[in-house]
Amino acid sequence: MTGTAGRGPAGTRGGGAAGGDGPATIHELAPERRLRRLELTITRRLDGLLHGQYLGLLPGSGSELAGSREYRPGEDEVRRMDWAVTARTAVPHVKQVDADRELSTWLLVDGTPSMDFGTADLEKRELAVAAVAAVGFLTAGIGNRLGAHVVTQEAVRRFPARGGRNHLLAVLRLLLAAPRLDGAGPAPALAGAIDGLHRSTARRGLMVVVSDFLDGLPDDDNGEPAWETPLRRLGARHQVLAVEITDPRELELPDVGLITLVDPESGQRREVSTGDRRLRERYAAAATRQRQLVRRALRRSGATHLALRTDRDWVADLVRHVQAQRRLAGTPRGRTPGSDPGGAA
Repeated sequence: MTGTAGRGPAGTRGGGAAGGDGPATIHELAPERRLRRLELTITRRLDGLLHGQYLGLLPGSGSELAGSREYRPGEDEVRRMDWAVTARTAVPHVKQVDADRELSTWLLVDGTPSMDFGTADLEKRELAVAAVAAVGFLTAGIGNRLGAHVVTQEAVRRFPARGGRNHLLAVLRLLLAAPRLDGAGPAPALAGAIDGLHRSTARRGLMVVVSDFLDGLPDDDNGEPAWETPLRRLGARHQVLAVEITDPRELELPDVGLITLVDPESGQRREVSTGDRRLRERYAAAATRQRQLVRRALRRSGATHLALRTDRDWVADLVRHVQAQRRLAGTPRGRTPGSDPGGAA
């Protein structure tokens, strides 16, 4: 049995069976049908949740001051403190801001071979495209612009920030049509791609990094990923949303006998007997430590973290994320941030 996978724990790769019949995935549909399915899914299930306002994706995103509220320990960032109100009331307060009237959204999408893997409803690359589509459709609006940097095995492809639905659809078409890569040669580092995004975006905006975040991880569980410092620098200027894409086989191995694990970025192969219970337990433990390391690094960098899995309802996870961020920002659930309470939704 042959399998391919994303980078697994402890320097290995998770495994999965190749071949087999199953329901048609996004990749198996014609490009226009894929885009139409994505757009319908997003607009039907999320309509009325954001109404084109991106504030729901992050707590307090924007730059227009909208008042203050009391500080919540463990939830609010110290850099958002409203020191004037704090001094006047003797109670810690943080600033609240409304969404900018014109938003520049930049997407950094991991298109390296480790994303060409999936053992559930979607491949990781498909889920990444779905996440890009959701962010794009939900941040669309008059004056808003969207640009993208796509990390491929050969280089980082850059698409200038432009407005309009047609531009978003063009970016999605390119992501969907990207060929599967054979892992010949190293791909550009995620850390370098984040640095490149930081250098090319002077205007403050929303930065969305979509990746499995498996590149540049340290061998030591207490180490720092290579991408953490660049991500922290990016967050000093912009609002950053980190969308982490994972597959269940990267977290645990099934008992399916002898399989061949393939590193999609180097092409290296290794036969593994999944019938060994102790091996499966060690793999799961190493995978847990690896994901904890990623979560800690994202938290230290100041990025808002949205975790999506190929075996879960990604739209429901996105809705829960938005609702949690709105609670954190103190935004009433029934009202769009920055909207007129007396106006139409």
